[in-house]
Amino acid sequence: MVFYFTSNVVQPPVTLFMGLDKYENEDLIRWGWPEDVWFHVHKVSSAHVYLRLEPGQTLDDIPTTVLEDACQLVKANSINGNKMNNVDIVYTMWDNLKKTAAMEVGQVAFHREKEVRIFRVEKRSNDIVNRLNKTKREESIDFRAEREKRDALERADKKRVAREQREQEKEDEKRRQEEAELRSYNSLMKPENMTSNYDAGNDSDEFM
Repeated sequence: MVFYFTSNVVQPPVTLFMGLDKYENEDLIRWGWPEDVWFHVHKVSSAHVYLRLEPGQTLDDIPTTVLEDACQLVKANSINGNKMNNVDIVYTMWDNLKKTAAMEVGQVAFHREKEVRIFRVEKRSNDIVNRLNKTKREESIDFRAEREKRDALERADKKRVAREQREQEKEDEKRRQEEAELRSYNSLMKPENMTSNYDAGNDSDEFM
């Protein structure tokens, strides 16, 4: 079961989501998308909240208001973090999450620490949390099937782009050949490159 929340502080609205428990968090870690941003209370147990970006977007593209919503949601879903002020929320792209067999359920590390960012939440904002909770919905998701569907679409799109690129290259090559032929023809038609029977020493009135 996945919990979904709608953040309408931007248009179009964006969706935040998190797993039911630490076991579903494992599935989200395993079958996350490259476009997913992961949020967690720093050094404190909490829910794993995700924000799915559009392809090509980065952490720098997340509006501050959306960051605030995501971080307030993480804080509100942390037993200890919810009671604390000045809480740091860490966030990074999904592909920066590191999971090993020795780690406990729901535990993660990072491949690249420099790609982990921190957002400070001074205190809980009931206005934000209540607004998000009003949009809460539950869905049963096959994480693996969703990821495989996403990857299949990406592969199909890459094939389409490659095919269009090959076709464009053929058109460009054809155009270059036509331009080269035209330049060659124009060169032959220059006066200094043209000859005539008269130029060859022949008189049109003298023939056998």
